[in-house]
Amino acid sequence: MNGPDPHAAEPAANYRPGYELAAEQILEYIVREQLGPGSRLPTEKALAETLGLSRTVVREAVKVLSAVGRLSVQKGRGMFVTEPRGGLFQDAFAQFLPADLRQVDELLEFRRHVETGAATLAAQRATPGLVKAIRQAAASTADAAATGVLRAFIAADNDFHERVAQASANMFFSGAVATIRRVQQQVSTIGLADTAAGSLEVAAEQHIAIAEAIASGEDELARQLMAEHIDVTAHQIQTAIQRRLIEDAER
Repeated sequence: MNGPDPHAAEPAANYRPGYELAAEQILEYIVREQLGPGSRLPTEKALAETLGLSRTVVREAVKVLSAVGRLSVQKGRGMFVTEPRGGLFQDAFAQFLPADLRQVDELLEFRRHVETGAATLAAQRATPGLVKAIRQAAASTADAAATGVLRAFIAADNDFHERVAQASANMFFSGAVATIRRVQQQVSTIGLADTAAGSLEVAAEQHIAIAEAIASGEDELARQLMAEHIDVTAHQIQTAIQRRLIEDAER
């Protein structure tokens, strides 16, 4: 199933489409009803009646949740809670609510510990080929930030962080970072309505600094810069979600 048009204009900072609010409600329903991976959800009609929403809004919300990997829609069978990829964190990520500030805080805390470790090892172990790839990915985030195209920035941002993890030469860091990136995309899509939480230019500058620390083998500096980068990102995301929750409550 196709999600929202990827070429559509970026939504206004103070607006959240109804289907994204509905997506939050569906995830809350899954947690409330204790539906685990593989569990079948009610039909769109029944779900709409239970949540007090229109079928059209529920249908669009299901597309979003399918696109970010939380639901599986099987023709002729119905809707199911997706079996999470990466069994190590299966239970936690199956219950994750991307607009719940406490859970988002926990995700970012976990991300900080994982990615600072990955950056430290990357500075110690990165091959010349991976150093080049990390620098290129950092440069791509700067190019995307300069044009202001959020989707291009997100793609380059994912590439940068996954390349750093790859350079750690530890498959568990690589797997953890890839999983964290997929889950954080839910925060961007549902919690932030596909808007930037903060300055893309600042994030790109931080990427370039991290890349250079890794390239020069400065492991402690790479760790410090990655920690600062994630701390800034965490603060921006937390502030943006708090603002959206207040705006939603005032409507």
